[in-house]
Amino acid sequence: MLDLSRIKGFFTVVLALSCIFLLAACESVESEAKYPTGYDRNRTGDDNIYGEANSIFGEGGLSILGGDRDDNEDGSSGIGVNSFLWRASLDTVSFMPLASADPFGGVILTDWYSPPEKQDERFKLNVFILGRQLRSDGVRVRVFSQVLKNGAWRDTNVSGDMGTQLEDTILTRARQLRVAQIGETE
Repeated sequence: MLDLSRIKGFFTVVLALSCIFLLAACESVESEAKYPTGYDRNRTGDDNIYGEANSIFGEGGLSILGGDRDDNEDGSSGIGVNSFLWRASLDTVSFMPLASADPFGGVILTDWYSPPEKQDERFKLNVFILGRQLRSDGVRVRVFSQVLKNGAWRDTNVSGDMGTQLEDTILTRARQLRVAQIGETE
């Protein structure tokens, strides 16, 4: 009859010896990690007679988020959304505590805010900037409201035009910022 404990012990010994031999074989391989230590941007060569660094993306390189374009009249330089709408949105909600602000995604989330005159009511805003152009449909505002009842905060309906009024305020401020920038460049 087969003794299972002896077979199990035999396989354990074979497995352990196999691991030892495998590790010993790796020891004989000599290799040294060589990492690049830098790139000589002043090098010259047959394919680079001006001493400029070559780029796989062509002469101007890869342009991310508008790059270094000089025609930034749409306010889209540096961030992924229209900068006038972004700054106007931050100006408009500056009285509320910010929970999160993502300029590349165009999302501003505020924390709950209670007006000083109504401590039993609080509001929260989500502002979404939808594009790189300064357009009337370039911003959306979601408003959330809660009231304090019996020691607990309860969701309430917000008047339908509150979000639209905030969007109009942001658009007006964005236009003011745009006009101010045009006035500076003239």
